[in-house]
Amino acid sequence: TVEFLVDAEENIYFIEVNTRIQVEHTITEVITGIDIVRTQLLIASGYTLNDDRIGLAKQEDITINGVAIQCRITTENPADDFKPDYGRIAAYRSASGFGIRLDAGNAYLGSVISPFFDSLLVKVTARGRDLKDASARLHRALREFRIRGVQTNIAFLLNLLKEPEFQAGKATVQYIGRHPELMNPPAWKDRGTKLLKYIGEVIVNKHPDVKKVDESAIFHTAHVPPITDEKWQSGTRQKLQELGPDGFSAWLSQEKKIHFTDTTFRDAHQSLLATRVRNYDLLKVANNFAIHHGHELFSMEVWGGATFDVAMRFLKECPWKRLELLRAAIPNTLLQMLLRGSNAVGYKAYPDNLIEKFIEQAAETGVNVFRIFDSLNWMEAMRTSIRTVRKMPESLAEVCLCYTGDVLQKENNKFGIQYYLDLAKAIEDEGAHILAIKDMAGLLKPMAAEYLIGELKNAVDIPIHLHTHDTSSIQSATYLKAIESGVDVVDVALGALSGLTSQPNFNSVVAMLQGQERENKIDLNSLNKYSNYWEAVRGYYYPFETELKAGTAEVYQHEIPGGQYSNLRPQARSLGLEDQFETIKDNYEAVNRDILGGMVKVTPSSKVVGDMAMFMTANKLTVEDILSDGSSLAFPDSMISLMKGELGQRSEGWPKAFQEMVLKNQKAFTDKPNAHLAPIDFDREWTLFQEKYPEAKDRRDLSSYLLYSKVYDDFYQHQMDFGDTSHLPTLAFFYGLEQNQEITVTISKGKNILIEYLNTNEANAAGERLVIFRLNGSIRSVVVKDKTAITTVQKNAKASGDLEVGSPLQGSLSKILVKPGDEVRKDDPLFIIEAMKMESTITAPFDAKVESVILSEKNLVQQDDLVLVLEKKVYN
Repeated sequence: TVEFLVDAEENIYFIEVNTRIQVEHTITEVITGIDIVRTQLLIASGYTLNDDRIGLAKQEDITINGVAIQCRITTENPADDFKPDYGRIAAYRSASGFGIRLDAGNAYLGSVISPFFDSLLVKVTARGRDLKDASARLHRALREFRIRGVQTNIAFLLNLLKEPEFQAGKATVQYIGRHPELMNPPAWKDRGTKLLKYIGEVIVNKHPDVKKVDESAIFHTAHVPPITDEKWQSGTRQKLQELGPDGFSAWLSQEKKIHFTDTTFRDAHQSLLATRVRNYDLLKVANNFAIHHGHELFSMEVWGGATFDVAMRFLKECPWKRLELLRAAIPNTLLQMLLRGSNAVGYKAYPDNLIEKFIEQAAETGVNVFRIFDSLNWMEAMRTSIRTVRKMPESLAEVCLCYTGDVLQKENNKFGIQYYLDLAKAIEDEGAHILAIKDMAGLLKPMAAEYLIGELKNAVDIPIHLHTHDTSSIQSATYLKAIESGVDVVDVALGALSGLTSQPNFNSVVAMLQGQERENKIDLNSLNKYSNYWEAVRGYYYPFETELKAGTAEVYQHEIPGGQYSNLRPQARSLGLEDQFETIKDNYEAVNRDILGGMVKVTPSSKVVGDMAMFMTANKLTVEDILSDGSSLAFPDSMISLMKGELGQRSEGWPKAFQEMVLKNQKAFTDKPNAHLAPIDFDREWTLFQEKYPEAKDRRDLSSYLLYSKVYDDFYQHQMDFGDTSHLPTLAFFYGLEQNQEITVTISKGKNILIEYLNTNEANAAGERLVIFRLNGSIRSVVVKDKTAITTVQKNAKASGDLEVGSPLQGSLSKILVKPGDEVRKDDPLFIIEAMKMESTITAPFDAKVESVILSEKNLVQQDDLVLVLEKKVYN
């Protein structure tokens, strides 16, 4: 490129500039030292070029020193055809350094970029010895910029500056067209701003999962018991690696001492705190606990069950990442999960190859013990899971017989001892490494445990693992009898998260067994310190507390599982039925006993009974009403699913008349529901998944999506809007920050950010509040829509469907080119949008007739605002 000066005597002086992104006077100044604008003004005033004020006596006085490049940072989105962007700048940091010059435009913290002015924020000029050197220097400067709140073209410029053809000076008119990859932005995380948006949202609108904030709540600091040495001792995980699954099973059967599974990280908080405990609190204590106690445990239950979907649904955390991080923090203990057989971690049947893929991924990520159960004790539904687990070299298939009723009842007891012995033998024959007794409601009384364990020990050779819930408050006695009868492992929870609908108290059971011949010597003082940690943490989760205040013998009547009982009252409250909670419990018992003839009740079958109990209570129905007039009722979907066989089969089938009432004319399955589902084509699904969720790079996320499509979609959107909020301390996550409160957030290893909340202003006419923070010492602000504010700004309707034409961008509706009744052809102009000094003509998408024009000219429109409506027209 060549620029030139002409003096009053018409002498011409040329200035050659090697390469530039844009021709600017400032580029000439940088490489020649000549201020062209000043020189031109002096010439216009009558001075000659050789005047001392100008000093250009001859062409040789103009020398070129290196190469300069200038770029414009604008509020445009290159990936979307450079569409302008608007909004408030939430953060602004510019670059500096040797060879860098800035010419500021509209860029500063808090400035509002409107659609009516130039999109320029700042011009950046870099000087170097040659084009490659100048490109590298400009690239460095652009990387130092931090502009948040609006989209910019920085990503495009960065791609351009490191492109070899550009650096070689060979860019021509068609250059960008030949390099579409220049439009692909890097995967910038913008983690700080996203976290501020989240905290601001919670400050203004409260957390959606916290129905009522207790302003009087006092939160205590949770102290993690310190470690003096970071070395951990070998535990059961290393034993499994040494012996293999079958050898490990044989070793466990021969062990004299009782072994413990700690459920604190999974079932304990699922049963007491609605599964709401976050990664932040688990990971804070996990490694220290593994060092102190990991080698003393049989396993730690950390995954599966409701934790999988709740992690995404409510906590906005990736369940796979939780497992991965816990595996790294707990290297010496078997990690255990709860698997719902053909339901995986869902509430319905899935294709067998999805179950297999899920198990393989879980094993690869860190699960060692797969506790497999079926909600109806149907062996057919567990076979795929058992056989898949057996293929994993470091995995144990722990298969459940779900306990219900009372095994000691002698008359008319379909859940008598023979039922359990037959099921246990079938489980062993299928290849289980361990037999689990899953007493989900806490119905197994001490004498019944003594009898059942004794009989099972005589019937099978594999070790036995007992799980119960302490709803009745006597399950420690059940454990003592079971231990005396030879049970190999029992489930316990650290004191602060034990009892009631959780498991018996780990600390107390250890103390109870001191001096007993099968005592497992564990440091009780240390356990108590970890219980103190969880006692403080439990206070953070007060909105999710179980509302059962004491043990109750009612459980032997209604048989409601522990995990379900803790959620039943809040569920009743949400339906306006809390004052009829006693009736709900009575109806639960009646549905089980009088309608379904007694059944195994565990997720998802227990949910069916609960839904039916709610249905009866809400509609004031009795069992007699159901059985006499059920054909006219619209039953809950979950009951229809159960009667149809979508949750599996039970050996004696369902009451025929009731099943026909529920299904009406639908036909029930007689085999495994999975058999009616087509296998997943994972390669095809992965391609479609990546198109829909381009930021998802982990194939395990596809499994999350296939199991919980809507839940994953919401979780993904949360990640896009707010980033990884699992890094936030729990109090900030649920309750936001107090004014002038500062927190430290570790967003990645070795990288901390300091966030201080300063203030929130009043809502504007649009109902928006400005929430002001200090991030790492710099002021940042985010705009949050106050959902309670009354807005006075009228919003236009949004376009939807093929016949409604909306504005593709924000701007002014400068001219409408059609009127109702006009006939237009495809690509005929309809209206013009003016934005950022650019005009965009919107054309007809097909041959049509204009039905109506919604907005008038000079209206300010937002993206997708409805402008006019068409009706399709077919021309002859």
